[in-house]
Amino acid sequence: MSRALVLAGGGVTGIAWEIGVVAGLAAGGIDVTVADLIVGTSAGAAVAAQITSGEPIDGLMARQRAPSSASKELGVDLDLELLGSMFEALFDEGLAPEVRRAKVGALALTADTISEAARLEIIAARLPHPDWPGSEEHHVVLTAVDAASGRFTTFDNASGVALVDAVAASCAVPGIWPPVSIGGRRYMDGGTRTIANADLAEGHDDIVILTPMSPAMSASQPDEVGPLRAAGSRVIVIQADEQSLLAMGPNPLDPAFRAAALDEGHRQGMAAAPQLAHAWG
Repeated sequence: MSRALVLAGGGVTGIAWEIGVVAGLAAGGIDVTVADLIVGTSAGAAVAAQITSGEPIDGLMARQRAPSSASKELGVDLDLELLGSMFEALFDEGLAPEVRRAKVGALALTADTISEAARLEIIAARLPHPDWPGSEEHHVVLTAVDAASGRFTTFDNASGVALVDAVAASCAVPGIWPPVSIGGRRYMDGGTRTIANADLAEGHDDIVILTPMSPAMSASQPDEVGPLRAAGSRVIVIQADEQSLLAMGPNPLDPAFRAAALDEGHRQGMAAAPQLAHAWG
């Protein structure tokens, strides 16, 4: 039986919530880090790198409780007008998906953000270890999108791309963080394709998807899950509930809410553990 863990996007509070869920599942006797495949998108990319780093889950939780000044995280105000323009482009059904993403990429490439170097420093501070896990330990796949062409891309430990660069690219929310330079191209958030890119787990018998965003912000997820189930996979989705969403605050990019998000994720993870006992226990 093959197992996959899919970690969706959701900002810095989403990182904390997903770490909390993983910890809560572990407290319930379920170790999802033993998955044959771990797919990380945006916030999920940071989580994938953390839970495969070898650092104990208690240490990862402590990182989420650290003050923002200690963790180098920056709070960012959301530009609702810019976000509205991006969502309008992403959901323009009159255009091919790559063309939609390229329109968003054009906005990302011209946006006024911090420098790539400063952003990479923040991402590096998130990671307990700067190297990819060995392929014999974990197969980790991180998602990104070429900002100029809109082409969907994945990185893993065989891609020749540094882990920090891959995570930063996957987390490069357009208009908020700078696209990341890799191999002469610039890459932005893998969530501009879908919030989880769960289709990458196709062919695995058991799939767990962690989604810290609200149903409204992850509306495409049923379109991903349906085909997986139709193909015979057993899919369990753990999505942030109303209590978690309230604890995560109104801005997923505000690190001040990480501790509260972590605690709610832990609660949901413990509650979900019995669902996973058959295949993951």
